[in-house]
Amino acid sequence: MEALIGMLVVLALFALMILPAAIGIAHERRIDRQLRQAGTARDTTRVTPRAPAGHTSASAGHTSRRDATSQHTARAA
Repeated sequence: MEALIGMLVVLALFALMILPAAIGIAHERRIDRQLRQAGTARDTTRVTPRAPAGHTSASAGHTSRRDATSQHTARAA
């Protein structure tokens, strides 16, 4: 009977030593999950860049092939 009580005491002390580490791991995983969710939420709500003044392209930030060709010709001249 004393061996059983001694084994239970050792297991209880072992559990008390492991408990703070297990709580810390769970806490860090929760923080990592929150950071991932915040990052994906920020990426989905990010504002699209505006087109420069005088740019007539329908898609902001993209130049058409004609615009790129005229710039190359102007630089060569």
